[in-house]
Amino acid sequence: MALTITQVDAFTSEPFGGNPAAVCLLPAPAETAWMQRVAREMNLSETAFLVRRETGEFDLRWFTPTVEVDLCGHATLASAHVLWEEGQLPPDRRAVFHTRSGRLSAELRGGWIEMDFPAEPDEPVPAPDGLAAALGAEPAYVGRNRFDYLIEVDAQRTVERLAPDMRRLRDLETRGIIVTARAEEEGFDFVSRFFAPNTGVDEDPVTGSAHCCLGPYWQRRLGRSAFTARQVSERGGLVKVTVRGERVTLSGQAVTVLRGKLLS
Repeated sequence: MALTITQVDAFTSEPFGGNPAAVCLLPAPAETAWMQRVAREMNLSETAFLVRRETGEFDLRWFTPTVEVDLCGHATLASAHVLWEEGQLPPDRRAVFHTRSGRLSAELRGGWIEMDFPAEPDEPVPAPDGLAAALGAEPAYVGRNRFDYLIEVDAQRTVERLAPDMRRLRDLETRGIIVTARAEEEGFDFVSRFFAPNTGVDEDPVTGSAHCCLGPYWQRRLGRSAFTARQVSERGGLVKVTVRGERVTLSGQAVTVLRGKLLS
């Protein structure tokens, strides 16, 4: 039976911006190896697979082209967008997902999708050997949470100009490297980029899960809880972040760019 697969650009209101994710709603759970092959075929930073529960909630799994991941923001945003757009849920119904990182949810509010995610704060750590050389920039701060290293650098332009040595970054035992700085443009609080060569994604265009760490970090740095952030990758994207204790609200927009049939 052919399955519909939808490609959505997340954390943007314009096609061909933000972070693309593929979304596939399955009639029943599928084999992990098959889902990994589909994700490799799609060759996007994440492909999301959904299975509806009898309760009307959904099991949700995320795959890069090479591995299954524990938490993904943009593919969750894309999944919620598809459920409402295709009539799987009415627009006033909360989307609830059961994932490897627990229960996540999303609500549609005035054209924006608000997601409830776990906060993933970092702790300061010594810089691993070779980090500055691999990034091509000197860290002002280095932290780590259960997923990633977090590095603050001196300025937005430093973040924008980074051209990391991906081979060296692969030597670091981590899912990814978040690099951030105070924003220098009006209307934004901080900027970031995210590099994850160990998961098959050299640079992720807009990374929701990274903002689960960035929100608590900038809360400590700036003494407030709500932020407007921009990920300054080539595609770019906007994320609104509100820290609520052990949870983080991530808000973004999404647009469908492609819908097709998966035949195998």
